[in-house]
Amino acid sequence: MANDINFPQSFISSLQQAPGFNEETFVHTHQEAKAPTSVRINPKKKLAFEHAQPVPWCTDAFYLDTRPSFTFDPLFHAGCYYVQEASSMFIDHILRHVYNTEDGAAKVLDLCAAPGGKSTVISSVISSADLLVSNEIIKTRVPVLTDNLNRWGASNVVVTNNDPKAFAKLKGFFDLIVVDAPCSGSGMFRKDPSAMDEWSADNVNLCQQRQERILADVYPALAEDGYLIYSTCSYSYEEDEAVLDWLCDEFELESVRIPVQAEWGIVESQSAGHKAWGYRFYPDKVKGEGLFAACLIKRENTGQLPVYRNKNQPKPNYKEIDLLKPYINQPSGQYFFKLNDDWLAIARPLRESMEILQQYLYIKKSGVRLGKLAGKELIPDHELALSLMINKDAFLQTELTHEQAIAYLRKDNMDNLGITGKGWSLMTYQGYALGWAKLLPNRINNYYPKEIRILTSEPRDKNQESR
Repeated sequence: MANDINFPQSFISSLQQAPGFNEETFVHTHQEAKAPTSVRINPKKKLAFEHAQPVPWCTDAFYLDTRPSFTFDPLFHAGCYYVQEASSMFIDHILRHVYNTEDGAAKVLDLCAAPGGKSTVISSVISSADLLVSNEIIKTRVPVLTDNLNRWGASNVVVTNNDPKAFAKLKGFFDLIVVDAPCSGSGMFRKDPSAMDEWSADNVNLCQQRQERILADVYPALAEDGYLIYSTCSYSYEEDEAVLDWLCDEFELESVRIPVQAEWGIVESQSAGHKAWGYRFYPDKVKGEGLFAACLIKRENTGQLPVYRNKNQPKPNYKEIDLLKPYINQPSGQYFFKLNDDWLAIARPLRESMEILQQYLYIKKSGVRLGKLAGKELIPDHELALSLMINKDAFLQTELTHEQAIAYLRKDNMDNLGITGKGWSLMTYQGYALGWAKLLPNRINNYYPKEIRILTSEPRDKNQESR
């Protein structure tokens, strides 16, 4: 079925000199070919997609022959997989080329992180000893980022809501920074043709200026010999290779060449000035949408944070902490801390980094929120249910059918579903946790968060496929 896409001539003209651009096949693919559907498996919640074609540049990623209703798949809500545009998964390949698990604990920043696609990629690559800081500049986009990271289940994550300039104070703090910069969006025209109405040469230039400001603001936070991964979903040279030349002009950065296989169809380019390597994705050449990505390494020391000293360390409440320990795996390796009435936990080696971040940034999530203690009973939080930290054996578990799981995810009344038991129960589907319910003698209290409940009444997909 043909797509109703008619490009502005000024847009097509602007790409004539772009590396790898072929007007005939580019236009034909946008008008005639359907955008592929792709998913990436959570490696800690292993799931199999039968007879699915792998995405060649990403581990545990697959193309689906048909697009199911992800909204009505409980395994999606359990965080078993993430629906993501295939080209944007290329960050997995870059990370696996530059990331070295033997270098010690790494600190990684995803600067423009919502809705969470690249953050979940990073989370899948780094080790549990590393720290991921997922930042979203726009406040209204933070909840979806937090929800997607909660589903993914990792405990070594901090979510922040800050302008890039706030990170300049964290001198040399991060070993790797990912900047998937706001752009003119031409790479997503096939999925969102209405975005063409916003495209103009003036907007491209404005985006380039904004990209340069963002990169300049965050640059001091990158450590010497740290990596900067830059990406856009724009085909425009001004937002892609030209930005690489600007980075190499302004800062002591060297380009890193990433090995790619010819059969993948990725166009390898170099900038005009510094011959910096870039990687272009065109939908007429790859099975995915438009993307540009590049990696650079910092070759200067622009300052470091002073030695951290916590002068106001609160005395731990060991009595309450002892009550929490049975509910999580390997509690001796966790640092427990309290925020208002809620107890949270994060890997003990990450405590210092978390406390440093608290001095400079507005933090929305740290580690895993365990819940509240009411006497000796834990009132568990939704984050704990989906986390990899949870000790499932410490809780009653109620396995749901598909129909029951959908009712639960809608936050429907569940009293008539024939479920029995008493106390807090982890509600599961095919063994994967969905959330909590309180089982009482005469009723069931559904504690699925109302903010993320299924709102549609019929199986139609409302979940965004994200970058």
